[in-house]
Amino acid sequence: MTRAVLPGASAGERRARLRALLASGRTVIAPGVTDAAGLRLVEEAGFEVAYVTGAGLANAQFGLPDIGLISQREVVEHVWRLASATDLPLIVDADTGYGGPLAVMRTVRMLTDAGAAAVQLEDQVLDKRCGHFDGHKLITADEMRAKIEAAVAARGEDGPLIVARTDARGVYGLDDAIARATTYAEAGADVLFVEAPRTVEEMRTIGAELAGTPLVANIVEGGKTPELSVAELAELGFTVALFANYLMRSMLRAGREALAHLAATGETRGRADRLLPWAERQTLFGLPAYAELEQRLEQRYADD
Repeated sequence: MTRAVLPGASAGERRARLRALLASGRTVIAPGVTDAAGLRLVEEAGFEVAYVTGAGLANAQFGLPDIGLISQREVVEHVWRLASATDLPLIVDADTGYGGPLAVMRTVRMLTDAGAAAVQLEDQVLDKRCGHFDGHKLITADEMRAKIEAAVAARGEDGPLIVARTDARGVYGLDDAIARATTYAEAGADVLFVEAPRTVEEMRTIGAELAGTPLVANIVEGGKTPELSVAELAELGFTVALFANYLMRSMLRAGREALAHLAATGETRGRADRLLPWAERQTLFGLPAYAELEQRLEQRYADD
């Protein structure tokens, strides 16, 4: 794959493409990414959208657990770097929005400028934690409604989609989670995300009760939700099949094995067939395209 030197699609075009994907009637796979290297792999594999995972950002970029320690500014800068490196629409995990409705408005505006195609907000208190942990604390449904209304007002007509996530299943039960999701849709959320249902039957209920609005299913390997295939999720009514940290965890496992080999043997030749070849690495990051552009510019100046 030979990339253009710079992404060609505008932020508005990416948002329009995401809207079209969600309206297509098929289930869209959203792999999570923690950095531009992973984003390149997602592009190369032919996926149409990428998910900027908050847990992955905390883990991979800061070496921290997903317990709400990453700031608004750090997330915005991260999204700007990723959006600058891709034409793919990016769904951005913005946690709680980093405060009340006014903070949410600023967060959405900053992420709009950074190139987000969708912004995900959740109804936990500010010191949030991974949806597949225990011990969540939630704001009220009315407080979350106010945040969503603020987000919708801030994004304007051509801004990112708003994804509303509720973690109520693990705190108050499925019925409350569905009631909250319904309220969030009424407040203007474009996409609904009921986190961590426990059974296939619960997922079926979510798909039936919230039909008509695009739905996210988050598959966390080893987490609380059944590990269903994309085809199974489609049958249950889900629009987005999110695999938020599958890529990161795969890369961590491969990295651990590679370093164990180096520590044990003091050499890398024995794993050469398990490394991305040198030339493929350069192509993945666009070196041929940059070299071609540099050559054209030098020739132009020479001709002048």
